[in-house]
Amino acid sequence: MIEPIAIENLAYGGSGVGRHQGKAVFVPLSAPGDLVRCRVVREKKQYCEAEIVELLEPAGCRRAAPCPVFGECGGCQWQHLAYADQARWKQEIFADTLARRCGVSRERILPLVEAPDEWAYRSRVQFKCRMTRDGFVMGFYRRGSHFVIDVDSCPIAAAPINRALALFRQWLGASPCPERVPQVDLACGDDGRLRAEVHVLEGAQELLAGHLEPLAAAAGISLFIQAGRKSTLRHVRGSGELFIHPLAGEPMALAYGPGGFAQVNLAQNRALVGHVLGAAALGGSERVLDLFCGMGNFSLPLARHAASVVGVEDYAPSIAMARRNASANGLGNTRFLACPAESALAEQWQEGFDLVLLDPPRAGAYDICRELGRARPGKIIYISCDPQTLARDLAPLLHSGYSLNSSRAFDLFPQTYHVESVSVLTRTA
Repeated sequence: MIEPIAIENLAYGGSGVGRHQGKAVFVPLSAPGDLVRCRVVREKKQYCEAEIVELLEPAGCRRAAPCPVFGECGGCQWQHLAYADQARWKQEIFADTLARRCGVSRERILPLVEAPDEWAYRSRVQFKCRMTRDGFVMGFYRRGSHFVIDVDSCPIAAAPINRALALFRQWLGASPCPERVPQVDLACGDDGRLRAEVHVLEGAQELLAGHLEPLAAAAGISLFIQAGRKSTLRHVRGSGELFIHPLAGEPMALAYGPGGFAQVNLAQNRALVGHVLGAAALGGSERVLDLFCGMGNFSLPLARHAASVVGVEDYAPSIAMARRNASANGLGNTRFLACPAESALAEQWQEGFDLVLLDPPRAGAYDICRELGRARPGKIIYISCDPQTLARDLAPLLHSGYSLNSSRAFDLFPQTYHVESVSVLTRTA
């Protein structure tokens, strides 16, 4: 047990931070201004991790979390903080990471773009499932474990997803093989249409598909069954395509299929795309390379203002969808390649590009950034979902003749510590 400590700030990862005997103490579910008594659960040389035993004095920024399983469920870390404080700390953590890790001047870091809605924003949710002695359970893993917590609804999930959650809990609980279902992925588009990808253990596909098909048909839900990797996805019913609108106030519609990717916060995705278009400042003559392009979320809005766009993605179904989206939106100045970004950069560079945009997964793109430092495009726009890997990846560019014009965080994930960001670099030497 640690004597009472004051929580002074928040860290990336969501924990509050205090100090005890000169060592940092990371305390989940605490808030800056709290006075807590806590128990150490993991001791390291430079820091320790602890859990709250008693909240002696609550911080003024605390609020009652609306979710009954907050603190147990591992999905949200900050429901107990007022949203204005969440946004302020996200901005501070993001700016501090770039300043500390790669020497970025804070004047280059623009204010965070807050979410218009802090609740009911997620358009994609993975629900974990388990058959127990008390019945079929559908919800989320308990923090730090694989124990499934049952939930009736999720306050950050879009309303259509919560409606589908209630249906699938009933349908799967009454199915011939509920114990064979570990996960259900639910997603909705901008128009509220729903798609479900039900994960099953090998051997149960036919049985479950036969049970769910008429139920999903009656509810108007597209349904897929998956028994392993994405390559095992099997279409059961419905078109499977969901549509998003990446441009605010404009009619462009982009489809993405099962196994594909779209940002979970569709409203904030429009803000993200709009910022990228402004930062690109295209005049109509530029050649653009979009790495990790998915189904064309950035490629196709950029193509409306560029001479040509090449999009690269290693998931072939997403590339097929990007080509269809380009055709549907009348954009003939695009080319999409299904291959790893690393190999495409080397193979395509002989064409030369004025702008390279990259939107890598959480692991980042360090090797690609090193190659870009040698290829030397005039402008680079880096979309990141992890400030730590972003700071690591910016370093080789900042040491090879590039200057950071600006970096801006976008809150696509209220109630969590996660942020998306857009960084704009130009060649100066």
